Amino acid sequence: MLEERRRRVRRNRILLGAAVVLIAAVGFFGIRRIFSSDENQLEEGWEDAPAMKVELLTPNEYSRPEIPLEKINGIVVHYTANPGSSAEANRNYFEGLKDSGATYASSHFIIGLKGEIIQCIPSKEIAYASNERNEDTLSIECCHPDESGVFTDATYDSLVDLVAWLCQRFGLQSTDVIRHYDVTGKICPKAFVEDEQAWEQFRSDVAEGINKLA
Repeated sequence: MLEERRRRVRRNRILLGAAVVLIAAVGFFGIRRIFSSDENQLEEGWEDAPAMKVELLTPNEYSRPEIPLEKINGIVVHYTANPGSSAEANRNYFEGLKDSGATYASSHFIIGLKGEIIQCIPSKEIAYASNERNEDTLSIECCHPDESGVFTDATYDSLVDLVAWLCQRFGLQSTDVIRHYDVTGKICPKAFVEDEQAWEQFRSDVAEGINKLA
């Protein structure tokens, strides 16, 4: 009886020790994976960038082809043409293209209705957003509440802040900021195409933002 009890104790100790080792191993490799493979963090030197969430797309041929963006000569402003949709929903649409293969589309950044910013593509890679200017520009998609395409104040303010910061970061001027319309003639972003004065005011606000950062 006593010997049987001792065997049970030894067996339980062995099982307990094995469980501890297994748990420790899972924890170690899980933590290591988080720190070694998770790229959803700010790019190096971007500590003073406007607040943003980094949710990079999974590399795939339809929305994140990982083609190097070797020179940034401008920034292209877009609107989603999807009234009332959120930044997260538009980001998830780009992500889903890896499975659907429906089209080639993406953007470096998306700004939501409340001014939230999501980064989808690193600044060192091209996005499928601006046709022949994909090779030398960063792209920003902006959400809008209705068919007019007019941005909310929060979206507009975040757009100004982000564009001004990117200009300062990459040595650009407000004149290097263009609309999708200026590349292809597409009515995008709608409010800035239909109201030229609003577009010029935006670039003036960006220029002021750049000066404040200098």
